[in-house]
Amino acid sequence: MYSLGIHLLSLILKILAPFNLKIKKGVEGRRQTFKTLKENIDSNDKTIWFHCASLGEYEQGLPVFESLRLKYPSHKIVLTFFSPSGYDIRKNTPIADIVTYLPLDTKSNAKQFLDIVNPEFTVFVKYDIWPNVLNELKRRQGRAILISALFRKNHSYFKWYGNHLRKALQAFEHIFVQNKDSKKLLQTIDITNVTISGDTRYDRVSNQLLQNNTLSFISEFKNESLCVVIGSSWPEDEAILLPYINKNASKNLKFIIAPHNINKVQIDNITKKLNVAYVLFSEMENKTIADYPVFIIDTIGLLSKIYSYADISYVGGAMGTTGLHNILEPAVFGVPIIIGTNYNKFPEAKKMIEIGGVFSINDTISLENELDNLIRSSEKRMQIGSINENFIKKNKGAVNQIMNYIRI
Repeated sequence: MYSLGIHLLSLILKILAPFNLKIKKGVEGRRQTFKTLKENIDSNDKTIWFHCASLGEYEQGLPVFESLRLKYPSHKIVLTFFSPSGYDIRKNTPIADIVTYLPLDTKSNAKQFLDIVNPEFTVFVKYDIWPNVLNELKRRQGRAILISALFRKNHSYFKWYGNHLRKALQAFEHIFVQNKDSKKLLQTIDITNVTISGDTRYDRVSNQLLQNNTLSFISEFKNESLCVVIGSSWPEDEAILLPYINKNASKNLKFIIAPHNINKVQIDNITKKLNVAYVLFSEMENKTIADYPVFIIDTIGLLSKIYSYADISYVGGAMGTTGLHNILEPAVFGVPIIIGTNYNKFPEAKKMIEIGGVFSINDTISLENELDNLIRSSEKRMQIGSINENFIKKNKGAVNQIMNYIRI
């Protein structure tokens, strides 16, 4: 029934492709997968395979990928994505020799993929589990691990109908989970080859501190003003943020908005609701950007560095149902953080709220209260920022545990 469902999914995606750009990219990209692999892998190549659902999982797995790249330079690295949003942004990443889409999880695709790639070692990130390819990998006695895994009671693995997925988990020779609850849940289905290593994202964001995070145009814009950075915002976030910005933005209090979606419709939705001066990243040339109180980042790839300029940050996704974005990115720079209310699936958010580094708001009034309190007191900002900075330091180290396990 699972395989039948995958074939049905393939048909549905092809029907929807002309009407949805993201689906179209995935369908067209998967048509090239086997051609790309055959052109770039020789039967004599030693390969390591990394798989990520999308960009978030890639960023999560990156410190492990980088470590393996350095440790095994003679191996050819194959990186696969399921989602176009991950593939499009990281298709030229230097940590891989080949970047492509994972073909849909039919039995024939699984066999063909593994015939070509023949990985000596495989790393899956978090919980993008594909039974046919994993079962075929196990049948071939291929070595695979799952890292930064996070499990909840409502996942199919722990339901009466989840046998097929449970069997797929058994393809991993070891599973590195983020917390105790995940390990306990796996024990209920007789999976015991488990280590609580924590979340590799703490190592990932810690590595950001080792980079040059200087952005001259952000320095020019901030110009010694207090700066609130709004990262990965969605319309639900902007609905409560823009009224505050309209009321408070000035030369002494500036706002940087980095929307999750940077298409023209999304950017226009923001600019139409602003009644204060703003500048777009795409239009900043020949402008004195220090004169503007609002800077809209209509490009990708800069947010992790922009957070280093924040005095206060708001991280989007939790006012709606799309999912909270990465609050660890601003936390590593010792920044107080504000988020929405839908954060229950994010253990780091729950813990950081508990220790006082993150504040959850549900409307414009609560947003105004939290922002005003933080804006008024530099001492409070420093105190809360230190909580977040120390939280990151305390929780890093997952990569060392994982790399100590891997022997190829």
